[in-house]
This record gives sequence, C-alpha cells and structure tokens, in this order.
Amino acid sequence: MADMSDPTKHSDNAVAVPTSPQEWRDLLERYGEWYVKNCADDDELVDLLDEDQLDAFDREERVSVWLGEAPAREDALVASEDRLGVRFPPSLRGFYLASDGWTHLDAWVEGVHPCGRVSWMRDGDAGRRVTETYDSIPGNEDDVQLFRRSLEIARGEDFWLLDPTDVGPDGEWAAYEFAPKYGNPTRFPSFSALFHSGYDDTDEDEDLA
Repeated sequence: MADMSDPTKHSDNAVAVPTSPQEWRDLLERYGEWYVKNCADDDELVDLLDEDQLDAFDREERVSVWLGEAPAREDALVASEDRLGVRFPPSLRGFYLASDGWTHLDAWVEGVHPCGRVSWMRDGDAGRRVTETYDSIPGNEDDVQLFRRSLEIARGEDFWLLDPTDVGPDGEWAAYEFAPKYGNPTRFPSFSALFHSGYDDTDEDEDLA
C-alpha cells in the first residue's frame, strides 16, 4: 500500500474508475487471479483453491478465485444509505452491487466492510478511540475533523475512509488510507483508486487497470 510516512497525497493520475457492477466484477475477478499469483503463500493457497486449481497453479497456469461475497441487493444498499443519510459515490455503489464486501487486501486492512457494516468513523469503538487520541494532541485538528466527517469502509490495523464533503466532478468522494501508528492520512481521488493502491506498484498493473 502507499507509504503512510509520506504525508503528500497520492497521485490523481489516473486509475480507470469502474462504476457498473459488471465493470467491478471483471476487475475483482482479475484481482483474484493476481492475488493468487503474487500474494498467497502455500498454506493460504490450500485454503483458497480446490484440487484442480492447485494442480493448475503448479503447472503455472492462470488461476482465479473469488475473494468477495455475493452482490448486495439494491434494497440492502439503499437501507445502508438511508441509515447513514448519504448516497454512496458511484464506484462504491457499483462495487457493492458486484460484491458485498471483500477480503485479502493487504496485511493491515482486513477487508472492505459489507454495506450493512459501513459506519461513521466517529461512531465505531476503534474510530472513536483514534479520534479522541488525536484530538488530545495539538496540531491534529485537520485529521480530527476528517475522522469526524468520514465513513469507515474498511478496517484492520489501518482504516479506509471516504469523505462525503470532498466530491469530484464525477461524483466520487475523496478516499483515505490511514495508519494510526504513522499518522498523515494518504488521500486518493476515489474509492476505486484506493482499492487499486494495493497492487498498483506491481508488474501486474496493466492487467488490472
């Protein structure tokens, strides 16, 4: 992922922004193939792949695995939006209509929450603790305000956040990766760009863009 010790924002150059469920499904299927090839260790491969897939992998053939969930229903997505009082940006909506959550992102983020678990960072126990800690230290005012207004869409040791007050001309919200132990949230122009950040420095870039 992006180097969290670097406070500069991530380049807005661009990553193609999938918005339709089919565009996301195509990308996520390629992501599964990329993950199996580049990230999974032997024990994880045994958990992810069946015997035929393992044999194909040993023969260095292309193997894909779905690391997500079933698509969210439109009514469940709308219910989540109503609960939060917002309409999700186009790329996040398309993502959820392709897969209601995702796993295997990186070592520090457990996965994208299902739409029903998306919440305001300020309302979650972990988010509230981080916000209160940063608020107690002078000089963190901008970060604290970001935490208080942002949605938490993924979390592990690090957070993935979306800021509904920072909207681009395409309707996409600014997205942030935030590692509490380093500080300095890293900004991305959209959820899609943040999602891509897990593999955008690998040799597989062109296959997944």
